[in-house]
Amino acid sequence: MQDNPQKSLNLLYNVSRELSATLDLHTVLERVLFLCTRDVTAERGSIVAIDENKRPIDGVLIINQMPVEHTIYDIQGILDHGLAGWVVRNHEAALVTDTTQDKRWYRRPDDATSQTGAKSAICIPFLLGGDQLVGVLTIVHPQPGFFSESHLILLQAISDQAAITISNALLFQSLQLAQQRYQELFEGSIDPILVTTWKGEILEANRKAREIFNIDHENLTSKSIFEFHQVDWEWLGEKSHDLHDNQTITYVSEINQDGRATPVEVHIHKVDIEGAEYLQWIMHNISERIKLDKMREELSAMVYHDLRSPLSNVESSLDMLASLIPPEYADTAGQLVQIATRSTKRVQNLINSLLDINRLETGHPIAHREWSRFQDVIQESLESVQVNMDAKDLQSIVEIPEESPLLWIDKDMMKRVFINLLDNAIKFAPQKGHIWVSANIDSDFIQFSIRDDGPGIPPELRERVFDKYAYLNIDKPKKGIGLGLAFCRLAVEAHGGKIWVDSPADKGSRFNFILPTAGP
Repeated sequence: MQDNPQKSLNLLYNVSRELSATLDLHTVLERVLFLCTRDVTAERGSIVAIDENKRPIDGVLIINQMPVEHTIYDIQGILDHGLAGWVVRNHEAALVTDTTQDKRWYRRPDDATSQTGAKSAICIPFLLGGDQLVGVLTIVHPQPGFFSESHLILLQAISDQAAITISNALLFQSLQLAQQRYQELFEGSIDPILVTTWKGEILEANRKAREIFNIDHENLTSKSIFEFHQVDWEWLGEKSHDLHDNQTITYVSEINQDGRATPVEVHIHKVDIEGAEYLQWIMHNISERIKLDKMREELSAMVYHDLRSPLSNVESSLDMLASLIPPEYADTAGQLVQIATRSTKRVQNLINSLLDINRLETGHPIAHREWSRFQDVIQESLESVQVNMDAKDLQSIVEIPEESPLLWIDKDMMKRVFINLLDNAIKFAPQKGHIWVSANIDSDFIQFSIRDDGPGIPPELRERVFDKYAYLNIDKPKKGIGLGLAFCRLAVEAHGGKIWVDSPADKGSRFNFILPTAGP
């Protein structure tokens, strides 16, 4: 080839033409290997495309210009052993004049020395940008010493072109796979999905949408998304800028399914298809969720009437019983009555919190607000948990101002917030530990903090503590039902405030919340 530069130019031209003819990865590999082995009269060759982890994606083997059947394990064997493996590891081309004298050469079962003798070989890495390996080419000639530096230079020139084409083919293959997965998810979704223009003209609908709305592909372009569900036009217009910012907007509507109105939650977001912007609409049936909400309301009503009222009678009876205890039995019977009374009040607080959680989650406003001194709320809350603090010999440190603005709050609800936070601090504080309660007044807000010196909460779990039924300590038996902190967040936010947790000096936990000083 050194003596025939025209043949080398022809090979470069033919390879360049083949590389630009298609983006199908296997076809690119097959044609490049065929041209290289043919033009240098090689006996055999292999070409392998490699991912970023140096694992084979695809490959072609040729012997005497005929493709050889192989598996991905065969290709992996080429990379794991011998000359190609050395080139992959070192990112360096290799020229072998005699395969019997080079330890890097790996003999396949059909390449025994007794059958085929010594050979010459060249192995070239396909490097993108000088360091990113995307493939490796190996060609073998039956004559030792056949390949020279001119062959090496020629194949390196081919590798520079092939690396770019293989990289593009890999990207094209990834794009095709992504489109295929999207299409499978699109068609297989149990929710109706439609793709429209920004004016609502339907361009595509998945199987579920075609089934529910009784439309086919031929009639899609004559339909509008707004024919199939109710839309708040004014609200949707206000939200259009969110769609342009790649945000998803969600609202509840109804669709006509089998002659009846079906409630759906509609999710809209922008999608890019072939360089153009469209809207994708997902309509999720929420009939079961509405049924569950109704069941929850009925359960709340049952809790209110069937549990709260009897507990009020028990509480009244205990108060009356306490007044009837003779003085000589006050120390023993009186303590038992006090324990029963405190337990009854805790059950009452739990029932009230369950009812409040239900009301606040459904958007009901706080109905029983009044101007209140938060000092009184804190003092009454501390008195309610004093028995629990004494049981662990805990010391409370209270730092609150004597004079401050009144707060427009539901006093009973905020008292339960403080009690829940204090109970939480008591639970995690060590024996003979400390509980800090503080309040800081700003011009518009008052910030409250309740701190313990327990083990603390890892930063990645601090948001989850406010979720319903959350329980983060898996090493200890579970206590409670996991609604206390969830109630605190709902109650604080309903008052226009905010609640969060941190760890001062990486020791213990500090729950903070702010309440506005403004009135109605």
